[in-house]
Amino acid sequence: MTNDTFTFETKLLHNSHKIDPVTGAVSVPIQHASTYHQFDIDSFGKYDYSRSLNPTREALEDVIAELEGGVKGFAFSSGMAAISTAFLLLSAGDHVVITEDVYGGTFRMVTEVLTRFGIEHTFVDMTNLEEVKLAIQDNTKAFYIETPSNPLLKVTDIQAISQLAKEIGALTYVDNTFLTPALQKPLRFGADIVLHSATKFLSGHSDVVAGLAVVKDEKLAKKLGFLQNSFGAVLGVQDAWLVLRGLKTLHVRLEQSQKSAIELAEFLQDHPLVQKVHYPHLACHPQHQLQQKQAAGPGAVLSFELKDEELLRMFVSNVKIPVFAVSLGAVESILSYPAKMSHAAMPEEEREKRGIRNSLLRFSVGLENVEDLKKDFSQAFEKMKGHSFAYKGA
Repeated sequence: MTNDTFTFETKLLHNSHKIDPVTGAVSVPIQHASTYHQFDIDSFGKYDYSRSLNPTREALEDVIAELEGGVKGFAFSSGMAAISTAFLLLSAGDHVVITEDVYGGTFRMVTEVLTRFGIEHTFVDMTNLEEVKLAIQDNTKAFYIETPSNPLLKVTDIQAISQLAKEIGALTYVDNTFLTPALQKPLRFGADIVLHSATKFLSGHSDVVAGLAVVKDEKLAKKLGFLQNSFGAVLGVQDAWLVLRGLKTLHVRLEQSQKSAIELAEFLQDHPLVQKVHYPHLACHPQHQLQQKQAAGPGAVLSFELKDEELLRMFVSNVKIPVFAVSLGAVESILSYPAKMSHAAMPEEEREKRGIRNSLLRFSVGLENVEDLKKDFSQAFEKMKGHSFAYKGA
């Protein structure tokens, strides 16, 4: 058998960097060198300066490319560094069509940075293909997709958008942070660039900040490689090693977290104090069938709405198990408040327009026993029951 015939779970452990060819070590060596001696004045070796290439970072880049089914991977100092560098493939005068309920950091980059360089944008509901088509301009050079989106878990048809992009010679970017290649492989559906905040599920332990990108062809790889070297926001070697270690347990972590997320979403959907649950697994989700078609599962992140901000504050103050924090995709469950955390960069008017209300919570399900999570949520809800205004329809 070869690596190409292995299942995804096996590839996480048995890939091109399974062992160190020099020592046989089963852990990728951490190479801290910033510079490398050259033995020939006219012919430099593979490594010369670690911003350009480092063997530890290269190992991570190779592994993520294998897992996503791309030709080349790139490791950056954060998810936003990966996204920002990928946006540098665009030029002044270009136009990008982008998911409307996109991560707040991406929103900030597009609206406050790219605009300064003459790159235009249009936010659309990417689940509506007609709306996407209407947003296309003569200068549209890219489509930027988050699917499922953050934080409303809307699902975009990657293949349909990629086809639209190809018809006009534009690029398709897909932020695959929520699902990872364990559940979704956008390059298979025609996307050109896959992006990750590797801080989240890929590393999985709330102990590293990192970003990754994978491209599907060599020409694009050269362009993004040039930008990575020029911009210089590369991932440090210790962090690269931590992501490599985290990747080894990605399948089992995500499988368990997703299983709990499904059960928790159904629990929340049936609770009288919850107004709405956003999660692609639920049959009532508008893109439930599409999610089943293009992904191997719904993931381990969901969001839910209470009646108003007052009730949200009561819930957050009474729940015990989850960490109340920025970020997601960790071994511990993380409860986030998009209005003041992930989407704080988005003005309230823009958030409300997109349905990101002050009564919305995002929940990243960790590895705790789901019964403990349900009991914890139940006791928090119980303390809110005295407020009759809390119930659906009240």
